[in-house]
Amino acid sequence: MHALHKSRTATEEIKPPSKQSSLKSLLSLSQFVLTSGQPGQPAFQKHSRISYLEVEVLDAQTRKQICILEKMLPSFTIADVKHKFYKACPQWYPSRVGLQLESNGPPLRETQALKNLATSSIITLYFRDLGTQINWTTVFLTEYTGPLLIYLLFYFRLPNLYGLEDINHYSRQPVVHLACLCHSLHYTKQILETLFLHCFSNENTALEKLLKGCAFYWGFTAWMAYYINHPLYTPPSFGNRQVMPALVCFLVCGAGNYFTNAVIIQVHKTGTKNHFVRPTYNPLTWLFKLVSCPNYTYEMGAWISFTIMTQTFPVAVFTLMLSLQLILWAQRKHYQYQKDYKNYPSYRTALIPFIL
Repeated sequence: MHALHKSRTATEEIKPPSKQSSLKSLLSLSQFVLTSGQPGQPAFQKHSRISYLEVEVLDAQTRKQICILEKMLPSFTIADVKHKFYKACPQWYPSRVGLQLESNGPPLRETQALKNLATSSIITLYFRDLGTQINWTTVFLTEYTGPLLIYLLFYFRLPNLYGLEDINHYSRQPVVHLACLCHSLHYTKQILETLFLHCFSNENTALEKLLKGCAFYWGFTAWMAYYINHPLYTPPSFGNRQVMPALVCFLVCGAGNYFTNAVIIQVHKTGTKNHFVRPTYNPLTWLFKLVSCPNYTYEMGAWISFTIMTQTFPVAVFTLMLSLQLILWAQRKHYQYQKDYKNYPSYRTALIPFIL
């Protein structure tokens, strides 16, 4: 009996594999053959699928299609789009290309990514020709160098400038020399700050703005210099009692303008944008506690002092026009600071403490 049981067990052990087991083995072998590759390579390779975007560029005025830019990665920026657009339309180089989401909307910043603008696989942008472009360094150097040279031409009284034959017989008032010194120091400081202090972005501006700025600064400088350096110029009504305090105020405002500009530039250089600009140990920067744009406050104070020191109508008109522009710029920045920083001090004003 025991021998019979042993025999049955042996028979079961050498029982040939079933048909289902053979089929499983065949499938496993075929799968191994199909997935096996060269040594060092994984058995399975997942191919990542890249989704491209298409950018349709339309004319902002006529809304006619200019071109379609294909195979644009979502990570591409507006600057990349401008370079692609330049390859398709070489008559418009990137710096004069303005791209907008709407035909009458604001221009897009060059750092904006397409993935933040896309609502589908096709993005429609509107093109606007910005005209001939000039970098900001050239703009400011041109605007500031002109007044410096123009004023000196009137100060040295070039021949036939005033049409007086015996011009050398007219003596200069001391305030005329002080005015030339202050004017030259102001624009020399502006030029040096442009070259060594300010950090301008890679963005440019239209040649049209440069021409407007030069017409404003150069024209007013010629008008002011003509009156102040005229042989028949009369000194201020209160003499040195008016000139000297105005001179001190002008120099203080000039220094304050420089130091507040330096603080603003330092914040921008370090990339510290998580807090607004704060004053330093320098007393001339303490105005940051009360106003958002103390550099504009000092700039306006310098020209008000120059107006009092020279007591001339052209300087007063220039100071008024410049002050209105500074007020607009300061209010714009003040509102932007209030929007960007939730803890922005409520007692701060834009330009003039507690007033404006």
